[in-house]
Amino acid sequence: MAINEIAPDVFRISTFVPDFNLQFNQFLIKDDEPLLYHTGMRGLFPIVREEVSKIIDPAKIRWIGFSHFESDECGALNDWLEIAPEAEPVSSFVGAMVSVNDFSIRPARAMNDGESFETGKHKFRFLHTPHVPHCWEASLLFEETNKTLLCSDLFTHSGDVEAFTTSDIVGRFKEDLIIGEQTPFAGAYPYSNKTDEQLKKIAALEPKTLAVMHGSSFSGNGKAAIDDLASAMKEVLGS
Repeated sequence: MAINEIAPDVFRISTFVPDFNLQFNQFLIKDDEPLLYHTGMRGLFPIVREEVSKIIDPAKIRWIGFSHFESDECGALNDWLEIAPEAEPVSSFVGAMVSVNDFSIRPARAMNDGESFETGKHKFRFLHTPHVPHCWEASLLFEETNKTLLCSDLFTHSGDVEAFTTSDIVGRFKEDLIIGEQTPFAGAYPYSNKTDEQLKKIAALEPKTLAVMHGSSFSGNGKAAIDDLASAMKEVLGS
């Protein structure tokens, strides 16, 4: 386990799982109403809770966000809701209706594209991004105060890599994407006539920090990185 502050008040909590050769990262935003983005799988809950307790009292978590309905995104959601009595899940309207509210012990705050909410010093814009990175209900969160994009599985790359980089992460993503297309995990990233449109919408936000779920977070020209990501996805998947 490792904790790194990748942007003001944004803490990356990372677990490397050798069986997958992959890091699983949660992001804790320390504020008046703390937000946890990604819960991790249920099996990781005890160690992630311990790491969160080094930053804040886990019972004080107010918001729990995630992109889509998968175990690494929200598998431990109910465990967190049980220890944080004021916590509320945040998901897309589609996510709340088709999955989250059936699974969760408390209903989610269903949000529409472009809606925002504040946690104190930080303001978050909700982005509904169907099938980006994947799943019908997919969404991302953009922290507008310091321009940090909580980007889920976008830019995924393998290995026990550094917490934070200013170097190219698109090349790493592309290499792993090509390999992935030759494994049972082929098709993890759908590509449609809406994919490029969604990525352009995200790039237009011009993020300064990319909080990546699997792999190193990135600091620099986020717009250029997302534009390069769109080109890589089109090259590998577009045909």
